[in-house]
Amino acid sequence: MNNWQSITQYQNLAQYIEDTCQRAPDQTAYQCLGKNHTYAEIDQLSTHFAQWLQHSSGLTAGDRIVIQLPNLTQYPVVAYAALKAGLIIVNTNPLYTPREMHHQFNDSGAKALIVLEDLLPKYEAIKDQVGIEQVIVTKATDLIMPSEVKQGYLDLMSLIEQGSRLPDLMPSQAKSDDIAILQYTGGTTGVAKGASLTHANILANASQVAHRIEQLPTLKGGNFICPLPLYHIYAFTINMVSLFGLGIPNTLIPNPRDIASFVETLKSAPFIGMAGINTLFVGLCHHPDFKNVDFSHLQVTFSGGSALNSSTFDLWKKVTGCTITEGWGLSETSPVVTLNEFSQQEAGCVGTPLNDTDIQVWDENNQPLKQGEVGELVVKGPQVMKGYWNRAEDTAKSIINGYFLTGDIGFEQANGAIRIVDRMKDMIIVSGFNVYPNEIEEVLCQHPDIMEAAVVGAADEKTGECVIAYVVLNSGMELSQQEIEAYCRENLAAYKVPRKIIFLEALPKSTVGKVLRRELRTA
Repeated sequence: MNNWQSITQYQNLAQYIEDTCQRAPDQTAYQCLGKNHTYAEIDQLSTHFAQWLQHSSGLTAGDRIVIQLPNLTQYPVVAYAALKAGLIIVNTNPLYTPREMHHQFNDSGAKALIVLEDLLPKYEAIKDQVGIEQVIVTKATDLIMPSEVKQGYLDLMSLIEQGSRLPDLMPSQAKSDDIAILQYTGGTTGVAKGASLTHANILANASQVAHRIEQLPTLKGGNFICPLPLYHIYAFTINMVSLFGLGIPNTLIPNPRDIASFVETLKSAPFIGMAGINTLFVGLCHHPDFKNVDFSHLQVTFSGGSALNSSTFDLWKKVTGCTITEGWGLSETSPVVTLNEFSQQEAGCVGTPLNDTDIQVWDENNQPLKQGEVGELVVKGPQVMKGYWNRAEDTAKSIINGYFLTGDIGFEQANGAIRIVDRMKDMIIVSGFNVYPNEIEEVLCQHPDIMEAAVVGAADEKTGECVIAYVVLNSGMELSQQEIEAYCRENLAAYKVPRKIIFLEALPKSTVGKVLRRELRTA
């Protein structure tokens, strides 16, 4: 049985993680901040923390635990521990503001939070308004040289040590259809909803991706670079589950925006693959020292999260000698749906469906269209979510006859590959992050001097798209662009803050009063 086939034999992710760690205990699993951790070390650290979670935390199987960390080795340690203890992970962006954290923590009903110490002030701003019972803190360097953590909070390294003295772990009883992760996404509206991803969803997608990766039989003998955040389901499934199971070590990049440090990490050891997004590839290629990196072992570069420009495809190939393999997916599909065949890379095309994945193109009446005709792309497969957390109505609208309605517009080419041409949603993609106009409009309209607002995306060379806000002020009020920006920064992660604010007397509207964003896009 091939590695990719064996992945789906497991009942839950905990069993899969434990078996994986036992296959090659002395091999490096993760590298971060210059320190290597073997599979055996990751297994021991996560098991000891899981023992504390199971025996001393007050949490029970099925409880939700928030992980709000950048790419540090602590991430896989605590995520694997949560799964071993039978908990449901709530992946949370460290860039979130207190307002965004408040919604996600309360909507998920999370009882515990694992957070980087630097982010504590944001939690403290909402701690009395959320149901978090246990706050566990870590510093970036804790696995290199443990240090004292802020008083009044639980220290991750101390809990791991305590756990080592507690009774053995009781194996997770999670069934394949039980939820493993709540992955928050705007879906088709601006309200962040938790995509309920089951153990079977994640294992299936890890297997589907491994099947493609194993078509490159030489992809061994080096590290895979992971700059994409582990709180995104892409890196979670690809790096922490699929590559982890294939025995390919991951080099975690805590801050990919620091291009100089990133390049130094790339120069430190040969690497066989990496995943990124358009803006990251451009940033690396334009750094003067990037050409001094050794690319002789690089065999695969994955791109996802945002559209890949053909100029970036060409530039990466010219600088590194490696083509970019573009794919497509969504939070609701665990996430990967399509991937270019390694033997047939096609710029601007997202590739062919993965194993057991059925993609159809539907018209506005949810009827299938013929090959070559343009419509909404819908997906059926083992990686499609169970539904939206506690949102039966939204789930019923988004999954019809087992097909998930993606909101992306595209068609199937004659060679069976999928090409995306547009989005039905008003979603904006900024440097790979999904931005939903409704959310920004809601924040803007909560300002006492703003009567109404509309938000659209515009093309941007650096970030792919940027956010443009059109604002109508209340009568007699005066606000500057700088004042509105400052207000937005208090309430929105930096990538959601409008790049440009345009003041209007009135917003364009339909006869029934609906704001016509398309008119603003072409203004």
